[in-house]
Amino acid sequence: MSRGDARDRLIQAAIDLIWTSSYGAVSVDAICERAQVRKGSFYHFFASKDDLVVTALDTHWGTRRPVLDEIFSASRPPLERLQRYFAHISERQAEVRAQYGRVLGCFHHAVGSECVQKPTAVAAKAQELSLALRRYLETALRDAQAEGALPPGDPVAAAKSLFAFVTGALTQARVHDDLELLRQIPRTGWLALGMAGPPQRST
Repeated sequence: MSRGDARDRLIQAAIDLIWTSSYGAVSVDAICERAQVRKGSFYHFFASKDDLVVTALDTHWGTRRPVLDEIFSASRPPLERLQRYFAHISERQAEVRAQYGRVLGCFHHAVGSECVQKPTAVAAKAQELSLALRRYLETALRDAQAEGALPPGDPVAAAKSLFAFVTGALTQARVHDDLELLRQIPRTGWLALGMAGPPQRST
């Protein structure tokens, strides 16, 4: 096994174990065992468990960002971006359930909600990524307001409310292992924006 492969295994093991369990329940020993990497090698790559978790958060975000970039592409009408995002949530968690055996919700929110006070570096990284995701919504809402697709308002406040709704639904879906909760997001999301449903394409 190359050094690079060992490092990647440790990162993936951290994601898998923490996402399916919790930050506090997963030890360095468990991560090394899952990755089939010696503990001495762990400390060659990472100064601490927290150092690894910060890297794992960044790595996981790196896999999600291209997907979100495509969903929220400025080449799409802003309401179409939101429609695609709403649909993507349950589709993504169906993939997660197929891979891990249950609905897990959002990885960085699961970590962030557990580490709100400590460790500081992990909490700060989770907050950073949460804000990055929320900004996709903020931009789409601002663009929708600018073109008259939504009534004028504060896109930042609207994005915060919509994001809180989505993350709450993801948390409940994780608790109950229930994809149906997420399939309701499109309907409820549009209602939260003051719309009865998605925009109808003109023919």
